[in-house]
Amino acid sequence: MSPKKQNYENLADSMIEKFNLRGIEGYYCDNKEEALAMAKRFLTPGCSVSFGGSMTLNEIGLIEELKKSDYVLYDRADAVTPEEKTAMYAKIVTADYYFMSSNAITLNGELVNIDGFGNRVACLITGPKNVVIIAGMNKIVPDVDSAIARIRNIAAPPNAVRLHTKTPCAELGRCADCLTDDCICCQTVITRKSRIPNRIKVILVGEELGF
Repeated sequence: MSPKKQNYENLADSMIEKFNLRGIEGYYCDNKEEALAMAKRFLTPGCSVSFGGSMTLNEIGLIEELKKSDYVLYDRADAVTPEEKTAMYAKIVTADYYFMSSNAITLNGELVNIDGFGNRVACLITGPKNVVIIAGMNKIVPDVDSAIARIRNIAAPPNAVRLHTKTPCAELGRCADCLTDDCICCQTVITRKSRIPNRIKVILVGEELGF
């Protein structure tokens, strides 16, 4: 095992202890293949599943797996009209499992996320019976302030490029604290504890994943 990989594992072990104190289940996987297998182990036959927008989920192959599975899948991409979107969101909040990543995670086990419309963080807060977060170790930061700085300057700009938003960060490559119509930094949510024990599960992965 390389020194970097060993350090990831050591760090993950200490963070899992912090998660436990916050009512969050914590796991560590060495690579994306292990993370995909771990994520699938949570699912039960006939369960309902949904997911938030996430490069990480795509990179580990989870979205592809869910789309070809026999689970009841609530995919917001299937909703086109405003009426269909409303009906789809009503289903998503009832899902047995909701998969997402986290924009940043502090060394103390706090989850920090910033959203545009807020549908992803809404499901993190309440609704789906289980929320499974998959995050590469590149998302780990010292504290909440560092988390917000990371999201605004490291995660948001490439996401804005990916989403073709007309925001300053998409052109500058850094946060301009904008209030544009296309702003993707509208809701900031800090999760310091899961009120329902173990509803939130975090799979840390010993690779750099997502933005």
